[in-house]
Amino acid sequence: MSDEQKQVYDRIIRSTVPWATNAGFRVKAEGGGLLGPYNSQLLSPGTDAGYLDMLDAEKKHTSLSTRVREVIILSVGAVWKSDYEIYAHSAAGRTAGLSESAIRTLAAGGLPDDLDGREKIAQRYARQLSLERRVDADLYAEAEQSLGLQGMADMIYLIGIYHIVCGFLNSFEVPVPA
Repeated sequence: MSDEQKQVYDRIIRSTVPWATNAGFRVKAEGGGLLGPYNSQLLSPGTDAGYLDMLDAEKKHTSLSTRVREVIILSVGAVWKSDYEIYAHSAAGRTAGLSESAIRTLAAGGLPDDLDGREKIAQRYARQLSLERRVDADLYAEAEQSLGLQGMADMIYLIGIYHIVCGFLNSFEVPVPA
């Protein structure tokens, strides 16, 4: 690794690995390599450092609950059919309190019955924006009423972040750990 890659790697080891471990999924291989999108993202360490800054800012400043965030992430992962993303955020969804049934339904691209109103709007918004690249006026109005304008902006940032993640995972055909 270059010095720049090593700095980003060390940052991932300090911040992402403990979070993922607590959530119940693996991002570090036995030999010290990274799993998930991280090895491929290290190919561009300068950009990856900025991307990690964006991830940190999104987590720190979001108005969205942890459950809503996981609903959005699983919804984007389902659109992309991204196996690693679904693996990782199924575990994170469990930690956030989503039911096994809700996780399975979200991972299949569906709308679970046992989500609350905000979570259902977030799923519909993430799915529609991801599939159609726009949202109809009625759903926009529902989202604005339920989440507020900041919540909508936070949701759009999160959707975009996970389009990037799924793009890396699918482009580099990152498998689910054994």
